[in-house]
Amino acid sequence: MGEFVAAVQLAFTEGTLTRLKLGGYQGPEAELKSAEARKVAIKAGERLSFVFRYKTRDITKNLTLNEAALLLTTGLTEDWRSARLETMGFDLQFERQGDTMRLKRRDVAGREAASSGHDRAKNRPLAETSKPWLYALGITGKDGAVRNTAQDKFRQINKMVEIFAPLIQGLKAESPRIVDMGAGKGYLDFALYDYLASQGARAEVIGVELRPQLVSDGNATAQASGFEGLRFEAGSILDYDASGANAVIALHACDTATDDAIYRGISAGAELIAVAPCCHKQIRRQMEAGVPDQSLDFLLRHGTFMEKQAEMVTDGLRALILEASGYRTKVFEFVSDAHTPKNNLIVAQKGGAGSRQAALDRIAAVKTLFGIDKHYLEGLLGL
Repeated sequence: MGEFVAAVQLAFTEGTLTRLKLGGYQGPEAELKSAEARKVAIKAGERLSFVFRYKTRDITKNLTLNEAALLLTTGLTEDWRSARLETMGFDLQFERQGDTMRLKRRDVAGREAASSGHDRAKNRPLAETSKPWLYALGITGKDGAVRNTAQDKFRQINKMVEIFAPLIQGLKAESPRIVDMGAGKGYLDFALYDYLASQGARAEVIGVELRPQLVSDGNATAQASGFEGLRFEAGSILDYDASGANAVIALHACDTATDDAIYRGISAGAELIAVAPCCHKQIRRQMEAGVPDQSLDFLLRHGTFMEKQAEMVTDGLRALILEASGYRTKVFEFVSDAHTPKNNLIVAQKGGAGSRQAALDRIAAVKTLFGIDKHYLEGLLGL
């Protein structure tokens, strides 16, 4: 193991490292599957950029050489059963079975050095940046290039399209109706409509927004872009009639507005409901005023833990309530928290859910455990 770590350090220092892979994970993180690393050059200096691949997301960490060596030494001792170092001149395979470790080296020839550029060209869904809607929304300048101040937003929009487009394309309707509750400026609506149209898919996208000026601006931009199937309508989430919607989505609708969107989706019988929650005040207030199980005191007596716990409990209950309403659900991180700390996405697809009574029983048990009287969404649905 020491030889392997030393070889990684030397290859990094000499600039011959092309790729590092870790496999056979058996550590405490249930969804972690593998990891890869390469050398990158960033403003802070040269780093080993590790991409940790989980079941539903990837997490990138840029480590100094010393930090990487410590991670490898600890990880290969306890968590990873194999590792592979690829350099310009040789491959080195590390394997561990119990206390037995072995190395296998194979010389190679003709392998080129890997680029150390941090931002490699990516195959993004929105590759063309000269679209008028991107300029209207402030993402690009008059020259069609993405503004420096909008790079994070552009990456976030592309990531959202990567996630939402397959979900929409998987709907049964030939021309699905998609309702975005609390659309704001309509970043997702424009991006999703543009991408689907470029793939030859027909869709009707409706952005519901309370602020009339944003509705007016959105419709003007949609018309200027030639997006006939995209429109914005004024109204509140709870008052909007989403009948006929095949998909209901809501990004960062504050506090119970997320529940309003879920309620409208369930009421409409939408095949797909996808929400990225923001703020979790309603349940937190009940947890602070209620009588939770005493075993949770070590967490809930600290304000910062209370806030995080309230977020998880709120969204966990939302997932259970959706399951009780006939949906199968999953919750995952859909963009890096470097872009926004409110980065969890709840995806609910109609059908295939388990027992309604089992979900209701779990909801009741969770509320008892955390001293919660009633989730706002339960009241809307009459549960």
